[in-house]
Amino acid sequence: MNPIVGLHHVTAIASNPQQNLDFYTEVLGLRLVKRTVNFDDPGTYHFYFGDDTGTPGTILTFFPWPHARRGTPGAGEVSHTAFSIPAGSVEYWHERLTQKGVLVERTGKRFGGREEVLTLADPDGMKLELVAYMDVPELTPARYADVPAEHAIRGFFGVTMLHRELAPTEGALNLLGFVKVAEEGSRVRFRSPDGAVLGNQIDVVVDPNAGWGRPGAGSVHHIAFRNQDDAAQAEWHEKVAPHLGVTPVQDRQYFHSIYFREPGGVLFEMATDTPGFLYDEPVESLGEALKLPTWVEPQRALIEARVLPITMSQSSAQLNAASKKEEVQV
Repeated sequence: MNPIVGLHHVTAIASNPQQNLDFYTEVLGLRLVKRTVNFDDPGTYHFYFGDDTGTPGTILTFFPWPHARRGTPGAGEVSHTAFSIPAGSVEYWHERLTQKGVLVERTGKRFGGREEVLTLADPDGMKLELVAYMDVPELTPARYADVPAEHAIRGFFGVTMLHRELAPTEGALNLLGFVKVAEEGSRVRFRSPDGAVLGNQIDVVVDPNAGWGRPGAGSVHHIAFRNQDDAAQAEWHEKVAPHLGVTPVQDRQYFHSIYFREPGGVLFEMATDTPGFLYDEPVESLGEALKLPTWVEPQRALIEARVLPITMSQSSAQLNAASKKEEVQV
């Protein structure tokens, strides 16, 4: 059986789409690699942010519902989504975020000092971490970002779930091939021994007295693990189905998905690496146009009239224009 090698993507809920777009591109320096709609609610955007080509393990996605109320953090949810940064980039990111008016906390070091953590929140209050460590993966930074390549975010480090008890969730993670590798206070870390560096850290913080979370803007909707292809996903479906209720395969255009909820309450997905985000547009113009699946395309006019208009960031537009001008001159 093909092992799960880490996270494919994390999907969260936002409110204002322009605010969401500006924060993740202009502040964090990610690339909008796909602008589409929620296939289950086509009147809502679905944004995908990641590295330059949308590599699995770098993708943070959002459903921006303009009138969504703020969620309440609590047990049964993903409490923090963590990105990887190079070990020498802590000062750069602390200064950059502070200059841009983002409140950032030096959370300190974890697990024997191997990781240094900065904690911040996005405009909807979603808790993010930037985790600096030595063995960050090499990825292609977003081509239009103003973050120097040597400091660019390198995709996911992992996620943290908050639960009242550990055992049920540990059983689900073990079923997926994740094993306990470290423990520090109330934090327990799981990792796939067959996984890559990218997005392979799943932490569970245990607090028996934590109140239950309420989903809303700033909440993680689900986390998705990587399946190599459809055949691998079929094998995992067969393995998980006797233990947890699993949906049929859903066609998400850029990957195929199955969903199931772990006993602690977090919605899990498995998503295939293929066909990927270059399926319907070239790498040079990823995210610039609204892309719809074939079965939604007949509703384009209605959808475009319903979703709020957005504009790409000024720096991205300028860099894009400069890049195209250079290509013409060459």
